[in-house]
Amino acid sequence: MTLNRWIVIAAAGALAVGAYAFAGKFGKVTVGAAAPAFATMDSNGKSLSLADLKGKYVVLEWCNFGCPYVQKHYNSGNMQALQKKYTDKGIVWLTIFSSAPGYQGYYKPDKLNELAKEKDMHSRLIPDPDGTIGRMYDARNTPTMFVINPQGDVVYMGGIDDQPTPDPESLKGAHNYVAMALDQALAGQPVQVTHSRPYGCSIKYKDN
Repeated sequence: MTLNRWIVIAAAGALAVGAYAFAGKFGKVTVGAAAPAFATMDSNGKSLSLADLKGKYVVLEWCNFGCPYVQKHYNSGNMQALQKKYTDKGIVWLTIFSSAPGYQGYYKPDKLNELAKEKDMHSRLIPDPDGTIGRMYDARNTPTMFVINPQGDVVYMGGIDDQPTPDPESLKGAHNYVAMALDQALAGQPVQVTHSRPYGCSIKYKDN
């Protein structure tokens, strides 16, 4: 069975709590509302459903290793350190690849696993070559990040930090919004920064 046939689309059915949303020609995601549900397979051919992850915090990370903005976080080890820190706390981290075949950022599952080992990643890799999941979340850039709480609601969405540059030196003064959101949520505190503008390379959907 092909990957595409495994992907099941389910609509998010909650009203917005707060006014901010990603909305465009793709899907719509709202902070405080239910995250769009999906079921798919990971790079090892194991089935995965967002619904089955309820009760856990989940991070979604859109990735393209050819993107200089992504390279800033991976070549420095910044992204891997975040993945390890929070997966060690029981958080599920999903790294999603929505580039279409023939475009930069597309990798076959075996290649993804090879790259993950080389880069010492600590996340579950999700091939999304037809862009189904990316469109559901209106993901446009790599990296784009979402944090989903145990109830299945989006508590953060947007850029990984406040430094929209590929320069690794910018990490020294960066405010990492994903880390802030997770630390605050895990401490039982309200998330102070719930959204930011994503930055990075455009995701290479087939019909871009």
